[in-house]
Parts: sequence; structure tokens; C-alpha cells
Amino acid sequence: MSGEGGAGDQAAEYVPEKVKKAEKKLEENPYDLDAWSILIREAQNQPIDKARKTYERLVAQFPSSGRFWKLYIEAEIKAKNYDKVEKLFQRCLMKVLHIDLWKCYLSYVRETKGKLPSYKEKMAQAYDFALDKIGMEIMSYQIWVDYINFLKGVEAVGSYAENQRITAVRRVYQRGCVNPMINIEQLWRDYNKYEEGINIHLAKKMIEDRSRDYMNARRVAKEYETVMKGLDRNAPSVPPQNTPQEAQQVDMWKKYIQWEKSNPLRTEDQTLITKRVMFAYEQCLLVLGHHPDIWYEAAQYLEQSSKLLAEKGDMNNAKLFSDEAANIYERAISTLLKKNMLLYFAYADYEESRMKYEKVHSIYNRLLAIEDIDPTLDKSVAFKIFELGLKKYGDIPEYVLAYIDYLSHLNEDNNTRVLFERVLTSGSLPPEKSGEIWARFLAFESNIGDLASILKVEKRRFTAFKEEYEGKETALLVDRYKFMDLYPCSASELKALGYKDVSRAKLAAIIPDPVVAPSIVPVLKDEVDRKPEYPKPDTQQMIPFQPRHLAPPGLHPVPGGVFPVPPAAVVLMKLLPPPVCFQGPFVQVDELMEIFRRCKLPETVDEAVRIITGGLPEITVEGNGPVENNAMLNKAVKRPNEDSDDDEEKGSVVPPVHDIYRARQQKRIR
Repeated sequence: MSGEGGAGDQAAEYVPEKVKKAEKKLEENPYDLDAWSILIREAQNQPIDKARKTYERLVAQFPSSGRFWKLYIEAEIKAKNYDKVEKLFQRCLMKVLHIDLWKCYLSYVRETKGKLPSYKEKMAQAYDFALDKIGMEIMSYQIWVDYINFLKGVEAVGSYAENQRITAVRRVYQRGCVNPMINIEQLWRDYNKYEEGINIHLAKKMIEDRSRDYMNARRVAKEYETVMKGLDRNAPSVPPQNTPQEAQQVDMWKKYIQWEKSNPLRTEDQTLITKRVMFAYEQCLLVLGHHPDIWYEAAQYLEQSSKLLAEKGDMNNAKLFSDEAANIYERAISTLLKKNMLLYFAYADYEESRMKYEKVHSIYNRLLAIEDIDPTLDKSVAFKIFELGLKKYGDIPEYVLAYIDYLSHLNEDNNTRVLFERVLTSGSLPPEKSGEIWARFLAFESNIGDLASILKVEKRRFTAFKEEYEGKETALLVDRYKFMDLYPCSASELKALGYKDVSRAKLAAIIPDPVVAPSIVPVLKDEVDRKPEYPKPDTQQMIPFQPRHLAPPGLHPVPGGVFPVPPAAVVLMKLLPPPVCFQGPFVQVDELMEIFRRCKLPETVDEAVRIITGGLPEITVEGNGPVENNAMLNKAVKRPNEDSDDDEEKGSVVPPVHDIYRARQQKRIR
């Protein structure tokens, strides 16, 4: 018996090799989906009491995955552990707006509450609750239809109960027919049949009243389907992997959210717009919950909507959205992004803007309570690194200054003073390189020390650079009383004192110069390094380079730019009439030259006369013969309205060649 019991225990403790490998992979990467798939398949083949531990690990690792919650709940339903099922729904239903999970919830209520006396009320409440939370889902058509069929199947005794049922069914139909989703056309056809079956005379008016909103919803539904195409909505939320596939999904999710923000329904109801946008964010967070930018943008949008509604006077919804923005931050730092400092800071700033200072302190305290937020914050580690480096690089001023800056940021005044003394008295730093260290030491004592310590450091520095500082005591006095870029003298007085700062130009580079006194103040902005004078070109005769794309009239374009017209040309332009005097017509030169090119001139005078006269016969006038006709053609023909000072020419106007009236008169005379 004992042998059989031992064999049974060994069989119970047997773990397949593939499960061991999967567990090992999860130790290295807790988000390895392939390893989790192996554990899920193994759990589905085990009793729920044994598999429950695996399911709990699964939903703890992926708390926003509706698919994994559904697997866990279905396993409990299969074992008829209804108490545990309801607790699981309480844990996930409000946080995970996944369509399959909500369908599972409605199916559970329908199957388990059917024998209760209050089943109809509970089921109706469950449907209303589901449509309120998940009704905007593009795949929610089946939930709407199931609710309508449920209401149609409710027994109604009496005309009052019948009217109530009709009103309830109509209300759901009318809500669904203006909600963009797949199969909205079928829902609209069913609604038309339903209204016609109740009262065919009222049906036409009822349908016409809703037709415009339905057409708008149908248009948006087609856009909705296009925007959602390609989104992997069942993918578990994992930390950013920075893969091309992930980047593509992130881009598609953001396009979907931006589409909702563009108000495709063209409604003026800001509350409805905000609800639809936030539903899009909730769907996105189920997949991209480890991306802090999505959480932050969702909270920012709620904050903006709250301010907009407050400006319009809707204070109730404004407060609701304001509190919901804080809830978004709270959910982020309480679930997937517990260690994301960025969201902690944004959350604290948001609460501070609402003047909830106690909440701000609690947020910062929660951030500080995170033990492993950054293991490198231990001061002793940095101290050891700097001390070790000081032994090797103690002769490099830049390294020593970095060590000094580190101690200053920690407010380690005593340790900073000790470091100054060690570096300046150890002899590892050559005198020509110690100028900046002395300058920092004096600035340090000027900020936190007393007058005695300042005078002591000044005296030691003067001794170290006695040759260079001789006769410059007044200039050195400036260093004692200056603070950052504030000086006790004007710029001209500092120049007269021979004062110059060397935090930009190293002291070692200034020491060989006997004219300039070394100091520790930064170089003044108006101080210009003196350079030897060289002959410079005469730039007064040079044309400045000022090119312009289009030159306005009256200017002189040259390769370098546009400039005034030369004086000689100005005189000529003044003699000419201004351009406004000529109103046209403007000849198209290219076409005119093309006509000239194609024109064939006559070779003889007779042919030219024939072309001009249009082939008319010779005109014979009394006293004039045909010979005189050519003279008329050769004579210049003046325009009727042409001005002329010659009175005689006005009296002898030559008639036009093609004068039909004169030609007929000549025929009659003949």
C-alpha cells in the first residue's frame, strides 16, 4: 500500500519537460507569450483546483487581457464555482472593456439567474449595464439584438404592460440605430418592420424622424470599420519591444484615437465626443498598457474636455471628467506602470493644479516608497568610484571639479572642504593647473563660510600665485564680493582694475601674460580678446548681397540683389511717361513674330493691289483714270478719328478702298 501511495505521489508531482522549459523561460522574461501558451494549454487539461494557480499568475501578469480573464472565468464556470466566477467578474469587468469578456458575462447571467424570481429585472439591468459600457464597440451588434429579443420575449399582461414593453423595445432600437457598428443596416431594417407591425400609420413618421441620424451612423460605421482594420485587439499588453510590428500597431491605434477626436459623428454634444474618445483610449490601453504616453494623453484629453465643459456651464460633467482624469493616473501607477516616475510627476502636477495638496504629498510619498526605483542612488557607491578615480586622475582639474560638483549637489559641505584641502595640499596637482581649483575653493567659502575662512583662502591663493598677483590686490578683492554674474563694480571699472575672469579661459593660459591679473570670475560678456590689427579691405564700395526672387518695378536687379536704378537711367525714366499711362493692348510678341514668319509677301505690285482691294475691278472716277487709282493706294490713308493740325488735309479725306456704297454708285453711273 505504501508503495502504491508513493507511486501516486510521484505521478502527482510529475511535471512535463515542456512545462519546465516554459517556466525557465518565464524566469528570464515574464512576458514570454510562447512560454505562457504552453502553461495555458497545460492548465486547460488540469482540474481547476490545480490550474487555478497558473490562471492567477496569468491574469496578474496580464491584468488587461480580456482573453486571459475569459479563459480563467470559463474554467471556473465549467467547474460550477459560481461564487468564484462572480468575484472574478468584480475584479476585471469594469477595468477590461473587452467585447468577448462582456458577452461571457451576459451569458453567465442568462444561464445562472434564469430560475430566480427577479430574473427579468436582473437580466435587463445586465444588458443596460453592458450597453452603457461596451455599446460603442464596433462588434456590439449581437448584444443589441440579444437585448431586443429578450425584451420581446418578456410576457406582458394587459395593455399597460404591453405598452411598456413596446416602449422599452423601441428605446433600444432607437439607441442602436444611431450607434455606429457593423450590421447597423440589419438593425435598421428590423426596426422598420417592428414599427410597421405595431402601427403602420405612425411607423412612417417614426422612421422619418430617425432616418437622418441612422444615415449619419451608417456612414460613420463604414469609416469605423476601415479605421479598425488591421488592429490586433486580442494581443496581451507587454512592455515596449521596439519592433516594426509594434510600431505599426501603435501608429494604427493612434490613428483610430485621432479619428474619434475628429468628431466623425459631427455632433455638438461634447459629452458624447469625450465618451467615444475615452472608449477608444480604453480599447488601446488593453493592448498598449505599458506605454506611458497613452495614459498621459488620455488624462490630458479628459482634463481639456473638463475645462471646455466648465466654460459652457456644464459643471457636473466637468467635475466628472476631472475626477476621471485623476482616476486614469491612479490606474496607471497602481497596475502596469507602478515604477514609472514620469506618470507620478504628471499625476502630482495635475492634483496640484486642482489644489489638492494632501493628495500631492501622498503621491510623492508613494514614489519615494518604491525601493528599487533606481538602485544607483546609493551615495556610497559614487563616493567609492570618485575616490578610486582620484588616485589615478588627481592631476586632472576637470576630474577634481566633477568630484567637487558632486559633493556640492549633495550639500556635503564638510566633505567638500576636506576635498579642497586634500587636492591643494597633496602636491598631485601642478601649480599651473590649480588656478580653477583655488577659484572654486574661494567661491565655496564665499557662499557658505565666514569672513575669516574667506581671508584665509585668499591669502593662501595669493601666496601660490604671488608673482602674478603682485600689485593686483584690488582686482582680487572683486572675487570676494561678487556673486555668480553680479559684480561690485561696473564693467568699465573692472577693466580699469585689470580684472579678468578665467572660468572660460583657463588660469594656466593667463599666467604667462603679465598684464592681465588672474581671477576666478567668469569672463565678462562685453570683454573682447585683443587681437593684432591687420589691414582690412574697404567694404564701402562693395555691393551687399541681398538677393530677391521678384524685383518690383523701379528697381535695378543685379546678381547680388535688387538696388536703386543708376542716376543716368533715372533721368531717362523721368522723361518717359509712367507705365500707368499705357493701358494696352499688349502685343504677344511670340505669336506676332510667328505670323510674320508664315506670311508670304506678294512678288509684284499688281498682286499686292489685288490682295488689298480684295479682287475688285478698277474704279473709274470722272477726271481720274486707272493710273490715278494706284496713286490713291500709294497715298497714306488717315484714320477718321486721327488728329491733325492741317485744315486742308481734313477736307480731302480719302475714302476707304472697300467702300461698298461707292462701288454701287459707280455701277449706276455707268
